[in-house]
Amino acid sequence: MKIRLNIMLALYNASQKVYMQLFKRQKAAWDISKEDFLQFPKHSLGYQLGLFYQEKGFDVIPKLENHDVFHVITETGTEIHDEVAMQYLLLGNGKISAYQFAMIGIGTCIYPEYVKTYIKAFLKGSNMQRFYDLEFKNLLRIPLPEIKSSLNFDLKNHLQQYYITIL
Repeated sequence: MKIRLNIMLALYNASQKVYMQLFKRQKAAWDISKEDFLQFPKHSLGYQLGLFYQEKGFDVIPKLENHDVFHVITETGTEIHDEVAMQYLLLGNGKISAYQFAMIGIGTCIYPEYVKTYIKAFLKGSNMQRFYDLEFKNLLRIPLPEIKSSLNFDLKNHLQQYYITIL
């Protein structure tokens, strides 16, 4: 088990720099510290992101802040298999990238026992409003529950629009 974790961590750490150079070159960092996030209103996305950093002992990685927001709004964990599940969730939400497919492929091969978790994550992402391409920096003052409720797709109401009865 530890060997698999070390392999994934090594791949993740090595690929993170390449990913940022290739895919995040034009993206601007938010320039907000984890302490600054805690200055946002208590129930806001910004404050909850600050709590996330504080509770996990993470630092803000410039240009990757949106990814951390994804963890907060989807309540996805941060263990390595959770990171793979996050990529499945984002795939379900419509995001497609070479890096994502590499993470999914390698992660699924290394952690096949989580396939059911990955499928659930994919379905969760496909049942949410599209969010993967939102710029969450502009939403930091909005209450987190409001953001979550706006992203959760209400299948029952959607189907009722088409006169499909749900038992």
